[in-house]
Amino acid sequence: MACEAESLEQAADSEPGGVYTVSNTQRGQRVLHLDAHLDRLKDSARREGFLVKLERGRLRMALRSMLEEAGYQEMRFRLNVPRLAPDEVLITIEPWRTLPSSLYFQGVRCVTVAGLTRHNPRAKGSAWLQQRHHFKLPPDCYEALMLAADGTLLEGLSSNFHAVLSGELRTAGSGVLAGITRGVVLQLAPQILPVRLSGVRLDDLPALEEAFLSSSSRGLLPVAWIDGQVIGSGRPGPLTHALSEAFERYVERHLEAL
Repeated sequence: MACEAESLEQAADSEPGGVYTVSNTQRGQRVLHLDAHLDRLKDSARREGFLVKLERGRLRMALRSMLEEAGYQEMRFRLNVPRLAPDEVLITIEPWRTLPSSLYFQGVRCVTVAGLTRHNPRAKGSAWLQQRHHFKLPPDCYEALMLAADGTLLEGLSSNFHAVLSGELRTAGSGVLAGITRGVVLQLAPQILPVRLSGVRLDDLPALEEAFLSSSSRGLLPVAWIDGQVIGSGRPGPLTHALSEAFERYVERHLEAL
């Protein structure tokens, strides 16, 4: 099944319950780690209690065809496997344009939110799409960061969260989605700074030196402000820059034809 939408967010309410993954094309018909997304799609289904069988060649062909027919230079796409029809894949696409460079140069503002959690953080379940779709961000904020009961910052509504504290890269080691881009960051980071799989807490915010979000569509996006607290100098820091540059080099080496 295929669907072209004004936005993936708008389409979410009408999609059947199941599991999903989201990615985008780059430089035309090229993608980063599509097989890893498909592997996680199968793993998400297993964690949600059902099994899927993906015909990867047909999926790639369908994505190429949809991109060509839509006439987009690049697209963002969501693959949804319904729980009640696990042999089907719903493909929804929207045009994709890179975020404004000002966001990467200045950093974004975030807020924390308690009491909003995914019931199965390691799985990308479709119920989460509807749940987060109805959460309204303050107008001056880019992302909401979910909190554990003890005040640990877990992840964003559609991103993973990373911070630099005492010269270490910190990100939650449990209770979060194992994001594809997060995995690349954790692979690259030890060449730049020590890594600890332990999230920072609310009371750590004044001491954070740097922070950033990661996701397949955004790459690494600096965070300048959380809950009114300026992070570090209020600008993307040198370690975030170094990680971003390493990530871009990684992308160039690993992009593949759709």
